[in-house]
Amino acid sequence: MRKNCFAALLLFAALPFWQEGSLFAAPKGDTTVMMQGFHWTSWKTSPWWGEVRRRAGELSAAGVDLVWLPPPSDSLSPEGYMPRKLEVLDSSYGTAAQLSGTVKALHGAGIRVIADIVVNHRVGVKDWADFSAPAWGPDSVCSDDEWGKGQGARDTGKGFHAARDIDHTKKYVRDSVKAWLNSLRDAGFDGWRYDYARGFSPAYMLDYNRASGASFSVAEIWDDFDPGNPDAHRQASCDWLDSVNGEIKVFDFTTKGVLQQAMLSGEYWRLADAEGRPAGLIGWWPANAVTFLDNHDTGPSPSGSVQGRAWPFPADKVAAGYAYLLTHPGIPCVYWPHFFDWGLKDKISALVKIRRAAGLTSGSAVNIVKAESGLYAAFVDGKVAVKLGDKPWSPGAGWTPAADGPSYAVWTR
Repeated sequence: MRKNCFAALLLFAALPFWQEGSLFAAPKGDTTVMMQGFHWTSWKTSPWWGEVRRRAGELSAAGVDLVWLPPPSDSLSPEGYMPRKLEVLDSSYGTAAQLSGTVKALHGAGIRVIADIVVNHRVGVKDWADFSAPAWGPDSVCSDDEWGKGQGARDTGKGFHAARDIDHTKKYVRDSVKAWLNSLRDAGFDGWRYDYARGFSPAYMLDYNRASGASFSVAEIWDDFDPGNPDAHRQASCDWLDSVNGEIKVFDFTTKGVLQQAMLSGEYWRLADAEGRPAGLIGWWPANAVTFLDNHDTGPSPSGSVQGRAWPFPADKVAAGYAYLLTHPGIPCVYWPHFFDWGLKDKISALVKIRRAAGLTSGSAVNIVKAESGLYAAFVDGKVAVKLGDKPWSPGAGWTPAADGPSYAVWTR
């Protein structure tokens, strides 16, 4: 199975990142550093769009060059994940005009902007499926949806119990989704984060991605993680990436899982696979792996609230977690609360500065020299050395300390 993944990797490595119509051309070996520009209760800060706009300069100064914004459309739920009127961009995060101002401010600071796209499911305005803006009929709802009145085909992915599962086999539905995405492109969005990507066939997502000319896109592939079998987990991500020809990236939940387990237990041997490569998706397909410690679903908001499916990174190891992400391949994504609310802005910014000064990219080479109980140590591109854990370790002569904190240290040369 892995051979398919590696074949796709070799093919993908030969393809240019630049796409016609892109506002920002990504270089070979992507240097993007992302920020998730919200958390689960961001909508309570009114308007959230104004808060993000106010922070544009700080994000740029920290080296962040891509921000993921929450769902921009009108929604039954204030968080945005129960979309009601896709074409209406007034939401609990602010007005359409305020959103436009935020996108322009981020672009002015040299930051690309991607929107959270929820097209797996919808809710009606007053009833189960009286869809408006755009208007779709009952044949847009999958026949196996809980509503029981859907007249469409069966769902092409996993079901979603809280809203109507949309039938993407319908041409008029696909045309409508494409028109909406292109209107968001006209509003300034550069690409997408696809919510609940397991909910419908990746073939339709690829069609939407190509039709909208996204310059950056990443899908949420959140499968159950078994710490005892991380290869199966990252193979599932590779299989999905193969299904979209490597044109859409995925969040590296495998890296989150193995790094989180290693940090919790001190079992740093988990960070190296049998071939001596990083044990997450970054060990197999780093160019398409978006690494992260937490997001709005897995981690806490500033209020301390978490979702029912929360899977938070250990709070006392978050800085060390970023030392790993920001010195390793893949495309690192920083969680807003960690940066602005946890007092870690300076530490994270320093790590981003090290990454950029050393020219580390999504494809940087990792030489793991220690992966054992209590200690992980590696050289990245021969320019950065990093240590995790409480055991002593030194990279040797010629290396200069660049950053340190509880359970981590970083050197440069």
